[in-house]
Amino acid sequence: MDFQNAVDYILSFADYERLPRSAVVFDLRRMNLLLERLGNPHLAAKAVHITGTKGKGSTSAMIASVLSAAGYRTGLHTSPHLLSIRERIKVDGAPIPEEAFARLTAVMKPEVETINKDSSFGSLTTFELLTALGFLYFREMKADYQVQEVGLGGRLDATNVVKPEVCVITSISYDHMDVLGETLEKIATEKAGIIKSGCMVVTSPQVPEAKAVLERVCQEKGARLVKVGEEVTWRRTSFSPEGQSFSLKGLRGEYKLSIPLVGEYQIENAAVAVAAIECLIERGAKVKVADITRGLARVRWEGRLQVLRRKPWLVVDGAHNANSTMRLVKALKDYFTYDRAILIFGASHEKDIGGMVAELASLGGKVIVTRTRHPRAARTDVLAGEFSKHGIKAEVAEAVGGAIEKALAEAGADDLIIATGSLFLVAEVMEYVREM
Repeated sequence: MDFQNAVDYILSFADYERLPRSAVVFDLRRMNLLLERLGNPHLAAKAVHITGTKGKGSTSAMIASVLSAAGYRTGLHTSPHLLSIRERIKVDGAPIPEEAFARLTAVMKPEVETINKDSSFGSLTTFELLTALGFLYFREMKADYQVQEVGLGGRLDATNVVKPEVCVITSISYDHMDVLGETLEKIATEKAGIIKSGCMVVTSPQVPEAKAVLERVCQEKGARLVKVGEEVTWRRTSFSPEGQSFSLKGLRGEYKLSIPLVGEYQIENAAVAVAAIECLIERGAKVKVADITRGLARVRWEGRLQVLRRKPWLVVDGAHNANSTMRLVKALKDYFTYDRAILIFGASHEKDIGGMVAELASLGGKVIVTRTRHPRAARTDVLAGEFSKHGIKAEVAEAVGGAIEKALAEAGADDLIIATGSLFLVAEVMEYVREM
């Protein structure tokens, strides 16, 4: 089995990132069966488990970067990927090699087929196979820590087999309501499903409905809850389109830190990451202040307020719900100086498109709606219709490349082009720009 054979094999299973989620049966028992047959690789490294609606990916990357800076071999499992499926499984920042991807997929294949032949608990999915592949690779690489980002929800997610040292729950808002529930209490309950008895839990600032759920579950599980925003606080000291600096008062002291990521919400994510590291220190991790400083300063997390070009600015961001879009709009106005905004917008059809458009309408300027190759991409006429409700006539480009060409043709040197609405859109923009 070569790399492409392995990718094709894994993608041949039900993929809830591409299929309607109603078609997927969530059942952790088949994941546990697979891992048992593989020798329980998920138990080989200490785990940090991260869920939330916004910021869980960048927070995961920050925690992993700090642990690597401290000298620990650290695995990082995130989703979705932007340009290569190998991005989902990294050790100390390096994606899994094609050879290891293919070889370990071949190791899994007979066990997968045995479980699916029985199918008592439903058939294994693409995400479950990728999660198991990450566990195998981290064990093979003798990782000291693994940072596991939840794919969807928490309670029934394939990653919810680890025994975490620390659980992290980033900001909770409305998303994936078709699976997680239509109220913040229901969504928070699903996210809180990662909390294990006796572990430490770090949470971002939460709306009251979500906060109450997390406090209740921690009390029931006997888990210590650390509330960032109350016990851990921060103050931004400088910022630019290249990054920002801030002072932070943590559980164990005060820090002066910098990150190469833009958006004030990324400072909140960094505060959560530092709190999680401090909890790991309480559980025996040897991490110095210099490791925290160095790890945050060199963190990489692509596709989030990322500058691809200057003069004009060409920026991409994976905001895909109303709350994250609101934060994006604020960050663009705070961090960038420009004459006119040109928006390239594309989204998945099941998202709160109206909520996102309502936030983006305040940017003014020009709007180009487009559609990615992703099967869940919303039609351009639907997107244009939402903008028309705000008195904005959107231009249509049926392909992402055409949208970029339109934007660049119209942009002056001092304008800002922002492409947002979905990580799938971000990936196609990055791909197109790299080939220009």
